[in-house]
Amino acid sequence: MNADATSPWRLNRDDDGLAWLAFDVPDSRTNTLSSAALDALDAVLAALDAQPPRGLIITSAKPAGFIAGADIEEFTRIDTPEAARALVQRGWDVFNRLAAARYPTLALIRGHCMGGGLELALACRYRIAVDAPDTRLALPEVMLGIVPGWGGMLRLPALIGPAAALDLMLTGKGVNAKRAQRLGLVDAAVPPRVMENAARVMVASGAPAHRPGRLQRVLQHPRLRAFVAEQAREKVRKKAPREHYPAPYAILDIWARYDGNALAVPAGEAASLETLLSSPTAKNLIRVFGLQERLKGFGKDSDFAAQRVHVVGAGVMGGDIAAWCALRGMTVTLQDQSVERIAPAIARAAKLFERKLRGDAARQRFALDRLIPDPAGHGVARADVIIEAIFENLDAKRALFAALEARARPDAVLATNTSSLRLEDIATALADPSRLVGIHFFNPVAMLPLVEVVTGAQSDPAQVQRAAAFVRQIDKLPLPVNSAPGFLVNAVLGPYMLEALRCVDEGLAPETIDAALVEFGMPMGPVELVDTVGLDIAMAAGAALTGGEAAAPRTLGAKVDAGLLGKKSGQGFYVWRDGKAQKKAAEAVPAGLAARIIEPMLLAARRCVDAQVVADSDLADAGVIFGTGFAPFRGGPLTYAAGRASSATAVPDTEET
Repeated sequence: MNADATSPWRLNRDDDGLAWLAFDVPDSRTNTLSSAALDALDAVLAALDAQPPRGLIITSAKPAGFIAGADIEEFTRIDTPEAARALVQRGWDVFNRLAAARYPTLALIRGHCMGGGLELALACRYRIAVDAPDTRLALPEVMLGIVPGWGGMLRLPALIGPAAALDLMLTGKGVNAKRAQRLGLVDAAVPPRVMENAARVMVASGAPAHRPGRLQRVLQHPRLRAFVAEQAREKVRKKAPREHYPAPYAILDIWARYDGNALAVPAGEAASLETLLSSPTAKNLIRVFGLQERLKGFGKDSDFAAQRVHVVGAGVMGGDIAAWCALRGMTVTLQDQSVERIAPAIARAAKLFERKLRGDAARQRFALDRLIPDPAGHGVARADVIIEAIFENLDAKRALFAALEARARPDAVLATNTSSLRLEDIATALADPSRLVGIHFFNPVAMLPLVEVVTGAQSDPAQVQRAAAFVRQIDKLPLPVNSAPGFLVNAVLGPYMLEALRCVDEGLAPETIDAALVEFGMPMGPVELVDTVGLDIAMAAGAALTGGEAAAPRTLGAKVDAGLLGKKSGQGFYVWRDGKAQKKAAEAVPAGLAARIIEPMLLAARRCVDAQVVADSDLADAGVIFGTGFAPFRGGPLTYAAGRASSATAVPDTEET
């Protein structure tokens, strides 16, 4: 039992001589590793050194995961390189002490185990992961523009080999319990009912710590590390230029040249803690993480939990919304005019489930069983959430909602996925217009995390809260927006794509335009984006957003008239084969091209804030980043615009002559 009642660590020794150390940060739903928590852990380890147990099992007392990582709020308050280095040094030293313990140690991982949490687990001799849907292990520091400084770069390659370790560290991606076991990241993946017994047996087993295969051990040799690092660096260059994202290059340098010890890198080097932490990229990415956490907070005040969802419209959007809800555990009925119209959506869903639940045929089957074709709309009467995702026609939507309201439960959420129509106009068909809210997804549904939760002038705030809670329930990020043409994301994307297509009208090659914006940091060029969205949809959305007053770009209109609608028809501005645009080599990018095309996006984002479509600039930045993929390292359109304006007006210091 703890002598210090304020410590977040609770130590108990059982009759078998095993010590159980439970982590429980007070007044918090999740465990994070602050300086105080590290100090308290060091004190516990000192006490155990004085009276060694038969074995130590580290667990979480939280229902919501093992350890979420370092305390990011504390990290953002660090204002000097010296303070940042001191925090890294503290974690490095404490975890080295844990790794050097004379008794066997085991991390019993249930739920999320991220960043510093995984580095703590790596410092243990053994690891057991609970095989549950919410168990996830990752080192996501690269996504914050920083590096795993508490031993992850040292211990992960030594445990599972450089190939798998670098893949995890350079992408920040997570793995589930079974995948972690296959990698050798954990020694076992066990069901929740046996986790404590499995931990007891393993920590007392005397088994040697896991080692990777011989080839991976050979690749750890100092003489081969430079070669391995260069191969990985070449792959990183194709996705993330060093000037935009320095962290992955730093990880490779620190592993190859400094044995994974970030503290050993001299302050002047590009891979040093001082350089990384002072970079605009790290500052912006840490800010973006905070914006993401803010979005996750919307809807938390509602206890609404949906079990059944009914989606009307089995096209690409409606079908993919239905598939995502089924993947997240809900029973979903999907309505369209016939089973034949629904069948392609079911086929796409099967591919999604296979991709997301790879290696788990039973869960794939259960997910598919939850997605029910329902051409007659029987599911309306039982649904907690009803989502309309038909074509953008006001009269059609009004007629549909009148019919849905008559059959729906009085407490069901009625939502439209409209991208350009006003909620107030649709709601006139309802006997109770206050029931209608917007739940606006983005294509592709499985990839883009943002969902706009739209409040119309007539919407009941309680219904909006329930809609936001539903969005969080399906693991998406809810962005509150007010009803206006295009809401936020489409209102910002429209002028951006329009300017790109004007450049096409002027004779610039689509490949050159797209290359300029990818170089700027966008995940996809604007012309390819138009092809992906559909040229007919882009034409209709442009007319809706401008009230039909602005003439469509000449080339866009000509292609729509010719039936060349983009990816879905096999040809638009590009020819599409096997889901990929066939592009020629880009020509030299004219100076200022990216700035010209980005400028309308920046202005539109500012207009949305001024018009209170979103509450503030931070939410505008968050919406555009998570809804369009706007270069995260630039911090969002308004942050980028402010920084650019600041740079333009800054006057350099000069000596008088």
